[in-house]
Amino acid sequence: MLQRDLLMHWRSVLDNVVVGLELKGTPRAEAVDRARDYLDTFGLLPFQDSYPKALSGGMRQRAALARTLLPDPDVLLLDEPFSALDYQTRLFLEAMLADTVRKQGKTVVLVTHDIDEAIALSNRIFVLSARPGRLKSTHAIALESAGSPLAARRDPRFADYFNLLCQELDIQTTVRRDGGRP
Repeated sequence: MLQRDLLMHWRSVLDNVVVGLELKGTPRAEAVDRARDYLDTFGLLPFQDSYPKALSGGMRQRAALARTLLPDPDVLLLDEPFSALDYQTRLFLEAMLADTVRKQGKTVVLVTHDIDEAIALSNRIFVLSARPGRLKSTHAIALESAGSPLAARRDPRFADYFNLLCQELDIQTTVRRDGGRP
């Protein structure tokens, strides 16, 4: 899943979401039933017959995430999937992703420039150097989040991870333990 939803403008939301199952040869009725479950979970069922141009950016990304998850891949590759979204929609989709990953035992490779997002969603963070990109360091993340990105952000250790990563990336900022900036 990429930053841009890449929905096919000539296909309805439902038809965009089932495309992965179509490619796998899943019978149409089964694909549609499974897709409708995802659309319902993601709050898009009332828009299943709409076309992408009629959807907001957040709705389009929810459809793209449903399309990504529906074929049930073992590994999810996500490249800045929430970067263009407002904060509320981002938190909603992060929670949906975290819940799905936890319930279905998926492995996720998430590429992001958002340090908060990386900490809140990750068990392990790989920091890459500037060009040429090379592995600079690896950090195990241990937060008491119960799979919730919002709860992870409230964990007292969140600020420590944030500060550590900022220092490593040479970002001149610090966050106090209470979440405020100095």
